[in-house]
Amino acid sequence: MVAGVHFEIARGEIVGLLGPNGAGKTTIFKMLSTMIVPDAGTATIVGYDVVRDAASVRRVLAAVPAEDRSLNWRLSARENLILFAALYKLSRRATTERVDGLLRTVGLEDAGTKLVGAFSSGMRQRVLIARALLARPEILLLDEPTRSLDPVSADEFRTFLRRELVEREGCTIVLATHNTDEAFGFCDRVVVLDHGRVLATGAARALATRFGEERYHLLTDDAEHPSFAALEQRGLLRRLPTPGPSPDGWETVECVIDGGPSRSAAVLRQLVTSGVHVARLERRDVSLADLITRIVGAQPREDRHA
Repeated sequence: MVAGVHFEIARGEIVGLLGPNGAGKTTIFKMLSTMIVPDAGTATIVGYDVVRDAASVRRVLAAVPAEDRSLNWRLSARENLILFAALYKLSRRATTERVDGLLRTVGLEDAGTKLVGAFSSGMRQRVLIARALLARPEILLLDEPTRSLDPVSADEFRTFLRRELVEREGCTIVLATHNTDEAFGFCDRVVVLDHGRVLATGAARALATRFGEERYHLLTDDAEHPSFAALEQRGLLRRLPTPGPSPDGWETVECVIDGGPSRSAAVLRQLVTSGVHVARLERRDVSLADLITRIVGAQPREDRHA
């Protein structure tokens, strides 16, 4: 269920929908792709209302599922595309040209005659993308597109989406994801949802700065030096649970230092001046799971459970 969801997406943007399970991501996808009808409110896709102009919406939007079960594994990639081109009622000539072009676009021109059942997960994802592009949609909805891919394949796939689909084909991409790399490095903006409500929107890194603590990893040979307690008393540093010493004798101090680079530089200067040996001080980026948890936790309790 969703309630009072409101957001806008510009042409050519890559926007990620984030949130815990049950946040409403799949429901929003189904409403935007006209699979279910909202019982209130409005949604428009390139000016078309998803209820009154459902047929027009389906011409400009394509949804790519997370699973590849809708592909016929006993057919080749080319045969799968030809089959769906027939469902789109493309002419024979248009089908040949379009299928050949899409196989080149998704990098499968040399594997087009290979049975889909023998493809890797990444290759099958590319077939799904090619199938979605048959009707030349302006918008793609992707449901966890890299869930079954290894890190290298996932990175290559995201590069393909941006270069070939967004920059070359002019597509707008909306994706549901739990992947940190996609949220922070791939999406232009993210929309954070919980219990069917929008809690925050913006660039993931900007939201991390807004909602996240500035965590640091400090390596020293004396984690119990009194300077740490002095800094805590002054409110300049807050220590977090820390693992034990490493085999080489150095100890880790996990801490929060709010106030940006100038504050962390002042803390480092104070430690060194006090005789603390600091081998390393580095900022730790907040994880996607932590970011979502903090955004959800920042909402008033009555709003979270409305």
